[in-house]
Amino acid sequence: MNQEKSYPLPPFNLATAVEKVQKAEDAWNSKDPIKVSKAYTVDSEWRNRTQFINGREEIIAFLTKKWEKEKHYKLKKELWGFRENRMAVRFEYEFQDENDQWYRAYGNELWEFNENGLMQKRFASINDLKIKETERKLF
Repeated sequence: MNQEKSYPLPPFNLATAVEKVQKAEDAWNSKDPIKVSKAYTVDSEWRNRTQFINGREEIIAFLTKKWEKEKHYKLKKELWGFRENRMAVRFEYEFQDENDQWYRAYGNELWEFNENGLMQKRFASINDLKIKETERKLF
Protein backbone atom coordinates (compact mmCIF):
# COMPACT_ATOMS: atom_id res chain seq x y z
CA MET A 1 0.00 0.00 0.00
CA ASN A 2 1.37 3.41 -0.98
CA GLN A 3 1.13 5.70 2.04
CA GLU A 4 1.06 9.47 1.72
CA LYS A 5 4.23 11.22 2.81
CA SER A 6 5.07 14.84 3.38
CA TYR A 7 8.79 15.56 3.38
CA PRO A 8 10.87 16.20 5.33
CA LEU A 9 10.11 13.34 7.70
CA PRO A 10 10.73 13.20 11.45
CA PRO A 11 12.84 13.04 13.45
CA PHE A 12 13.73 16.62 12.54
CA ASN A 13 17.03 18.44 12.71
CA LEU A 14 17.36 22.22 12.53
CA ALA A 15 17.49 22.32 8.71
CA THR A 16 14.53 19.98 8.18
CA ALA A 17 12.46 21.70 10.89
CA VAL A 18 13.01 25.10 9.25
CA GLU A 19 12.14 23.56 5.86
CA LYS A 20 8.90 22.09 7.25
CA VAL A 21 7.86 25.46 8.68
CA GLN A 22 8.60 27.22 5.37
CA LYS A 23 6.55 24.66 3.45
CA ALA A 24 3.64 25.25 5.84
CA GLU A 25 3.92 29.02 5.41
CA ASP A 26 3.99 28.70 1.62
CA ALA A 27 0.97 26.38 1.60
CA TRP A 28 -1.13 28.62 3.86
CA ASN A 29 -0.22 31.69 1.80
CA SER A 30 -1.58 29.90 -1.28
CA LYS A 31 -5.02 30.17 0.37
CA ASP A 32 -5.86 26.79 -1.21
CA PRO A 33 -7.71 24.72 1.42
CA ILE A 34 -7.22 21.43 -0.43
CA LYS A 35 -3.48 21.99 -0.87
CA VAL A 36 -3.11 22.92 2.80
CA SER A 37 -5.16 19.92 3.97
CA LYS A 38 -2.79 17.46 2.29
CA ALA A 39 -0.11 18.23 4.90
CA TYR A 40 -2.37 16.78 7.61
CA THR A 41 -3.44 13.24 8.43
CA VAL A 42 -6.96 12.28 7.37
CA ASP A 43 -7.90 12.22 11.09
CA SER A 44 -5.82 15.24 12.14
CA GLU A 45 -6.86 16.97 15.38
CA TRP A 46 -6.88 20.77 15.56
CA ARG A 47 -7.64 23.33 18.18
CA ASN A 48 -7.85 26.70 16.47
CA ARG A 49 -8.64 29.42 19.00
CA THR A 50 -11.77 27.93 20.64
CA GLN A 51 -12.72 25.69 17.72
CA PHE A 52 -12.04 21.98 17.58
CA ILE A 53 -11.57 20.62 14.05
CA ASN A 54 -11.13 16.95 13.19
CA GLY A 55 -9.99 15.49 9.89
CA ARG A 56 -9.25 16.83 6.44
CA GLU A 57 -12.87 17.46 5.44
CA GLU A 58 -13.38 19.75 8.44
CA ILE A 59 -10.00 21.41 7.78
CA ILE A 60 -11.03 22.17 4.19
CA ALA A 61 -14.40 23.57 5.32
CA PHE A 62 -12.76 25.68 8.04
CA LEU A 63 -10.09 27.13 5.72
CA THR A 64 -12.61 27.80 2.94
CA LYS A 65 -14.74 29.92 5.32
CA LYS A 66 -11.64 31.57 6.80
CA TRP A 67 -10.30 32.80 3.49
CA GLU A 68 -13.72 33.91 2.26
CA LYS A 69 -13.81 36.33 5.23
CA GLU A 70 -10.11 37.25 5.50
CA LYS A 71 -9.19 39.28 2.42
CA HIS A 72 -5.55 40.03 1.53
CA TYR A 73 -4.38 37.29 3.92
CA LYS A 74 -0.59 37.12 4.37
CA LEU A 75 1.19 34.87 6.87
CA LYS A 76 4.70 34.59 8.30
CA LYS A 77 5.75 31.56 10.41
CA GLU A 78 8.91 31.10 12.48
CA LEU A 79 10.29 27.97 14.12
CA TRP A 80 10.39 28.40 17.89
CA GLY A 81 11.68 24.94 18.82
CA PHE A 82 11.54 21.27 17.90
CA ARG A 83 12.18 17.78 19.22
CA GLU A 84 11.86 14.47 17.36
CA ASN A 85 8.38 14.70 15.74
CA ARG A 86 7.13 17.87 17.44
CA MET A 87 7.52 21.58 16.78
CA ALA A 88 6.58 24.89 18.34
CA VAL A 89 5.98 27.69 15.85
CA ARG A 90 5.17 31.37 16.30
CA PHE A 91 3.33 33.22 13.57
CA GLU A 92 1.66 36.43 12.58
CA TYR A 93 -0.69 37.16 9.75
CA GLU A 94 -2.57 40.14 8.44
CA PHE A 95 -5.94 40.38 6.78
CA GLN A 96 -8.77 42.75 6.00
CA ASP A 97 -12.31 41.85 7.10
CA GLU A 98 -15.59 42.37 5.27
CA ASN A 99 -15.86 45.88 6.79
CA ASP A 100 -12.40 46.82 5.46
CA GLN A 101 -10.86 46.74 8.96
CA TRP A 102 -7.27 45.48 8.96
CA TYR A 103 -5.99 43.04 11.60
CA ARG A 104 -2.72 41.48 12.60
CA ALA A 105 -3.12 38.11 14.28
CA TYR A 106 -0.36 36.80 16.55
CA GLY A 107 -0.12 33.22 17.66
CA ASN A 108 1.69 30.08 18.63
CA GLU A 109 1.17 26.57 17.34
CA LEU A 110 2.18 23.19 18.67
CA TRP A 111 2.58 20.58 15.95
CA GLU A 112 2.93 16.79 16.12
CA PHE A 113 3.78 14.71 13.04
CA ASN A 114 3.37 11.03 12.26
CA GLU A 115 6.20 8.92 10.80
CA ASN A 116 5.16 9.92 7.25
CA GLY A 117 5.63 13.63 7.96
CA LEU A 118 1.90 14.41 8.05
CA MET A 119 0.71 16.63 10.87
CA GLN A 120 -1.56 14.69 13.19
CA LYS A 121 -2.07 17.41 15.80
CA ARG A 122 -2.16 21.20 15.57
CA PHE A 123 -2.99 23.34 18.57
CA ALA A 124 -3.13 27.09 17.90
CA SER A 125 -3.55 30.02 20.26
CA ILE A 126 -4.26 33.26 18.39
CA ASN A 127 -4.92 36.90 19.29
CA ASP A 128 -6.11 39.63 16.92
CA LEU A 129 -5.02 43.26 16.93
CA LYS A 130 -6.84 45.93 14.93
CA ILE A 131 -4.37 47.89 12.81
CA LYS A 132 -4.52 50.67 10.24
CA GLU A 133 -3.68 49.80 6.66
CA THR A 134 -0.57 52.01 7.01
CA GLU A 135 0.64 49.78 9.87
CA ARG A 136 0.82 46.63 7.76
CA LYS A 137 4.15 44.76 7.80
CA LEU A 138 3.37 41.75 5.62
CA PHE A 139 2.88 42.10 1.86
